Amino acid sequence: MNLYDELKARGIVAQTTDEEQISRLINNGEATFYIGFDCTADSLTAGHFMALTLMKRLQSAGNKPIALIGGGTTMIGDPSGRTDMRQMLTPETIQHNADCFKRQMERFIDFGEGKARMLNNADWLLNLNYVELLREVGACFSVNNMLRAECYKQRMEKGLSFLEFNYMIMQSYDFYYMFRHYGCNMQCGGNDQWSNMLGGTELIRRKLGEDAHCLTITLLTDSQGNKMGKTAGNAVWLDPHKTSPYDFFQYWRNVDDADVVKCLKMLTFVPLEEIDELAKAEGSAINAVKERLAYEVTCLVHGQGEADKALEAARAVFGAGAASANMPSTELAEDDFTDGGIAAIDLLMKAGLTSSRGEARRLIEQGGMTVDDEKVTGIGFVLPKSAFDKGYVVIKKGKKVFHKAVLTK
Repeated sequence: MNLYDELKARGIVAQTTDEEQISRLINNGEATFYIGFDCTADSLTAGHFMALTLMKRLQSAGNKPIALIGGGTTMIGDPSGRTDMRQMLTPETIQHNADCFKRQMERFIDFGEGKARMLNNADWLLNLNYVELLREVGACFSVNNMLRAECYKQRMEKGLSFLEFNYMIMQSYDFYYMFRHYGCNMQCGGNDQWSNMLGGTELIRRKLGEDAHCLTITLLTDSQGNKMGKTAGNAVWLDPHKTSPYDFFQYWRNVDDADVVKCLKMLTFVPLEEIDELAKAEGSAINAVKERLAYEVTCLVHGQGEADKALEAARAVFGAGAASANMPSTELAEDDFTDGGIAAIDLLMKAGLTSSRGEARRLIEQGGMTVDDEKVTGIGFVLPKSAFDKGYVVIKKGKKVFHKAVLTK
């Protein structure tokens, strides 16, 4: 099976502008392709994961990746999939976020001499002359076509700013610029970016002629990527200081039964033949498949050592229920206790399992907190200090989040 056929078999490909040409390019290692990453946070999330693994797959076959940091486009904000305008960031914050992205990408992509490039579109977008851009680029875009684009529909209902309206032009110009200056002949991105990406191919052909061979491939990352990127209202970060390797492992260990094989195909390098065998699992045997998914993904992001620790901790939780040394933990001191106990709300806040006392109160009222397998029955619940006679208690938030609270001596 060639690389392109494998991508299709793994369910990664959504739409293409010319499947035959794209297949030939990537199978022969002749694609110079880019994927863009706007710097809206100081860490990539699980929602970026498919893009990173795609870059790794394509580079392994001899193709050359360009990781495009959106230092310029981040100053505008992509309206795709949004019902409100993105927060405006300072240039200093954007640069800091870009630096963080590169460190994480280096786990997946080889930026060595003659290998992958990392570019920042601030280098060309911020120096553009506005009138010149309107004349040279704006004339290639139909406002009527832009307003029909999927990426603008949700924003049109609540009001699309002129700032955001320009995002498609900026993203299209990125492809045009890199096509001319870096030989970039293919762009990849989420399926929700299809309209923006077609703008780039159209701009190149309008400016350089129909013989300009530029290609677009989109991935099934719009709904699945958003689903992977967040859990329980919080982002699943690749930065271990924001989402611990254990919590990262647990997130994948707890994916829905219906999604586990799909995620194995899209996000790991486990051979398809082996995945087909794993897909035969039924009933409780599916848990072993989920464990395999979590281990493989955690290895890619955090390394085998952290994946081994997370696996050991998870088996302790899902097995005999004992607390593992590798489970995320919080230390409690004597002064955290009042009259020989600590309130359940205070325990949740101290462990960082809720972001506010109101959230902690709602969690308890909905029956979503247990301590050492005993459900907390009310917001007035106080855990006695004697519960820590063994040195710790295990807090469970909902069905999937485990945390150890340790009493220091």
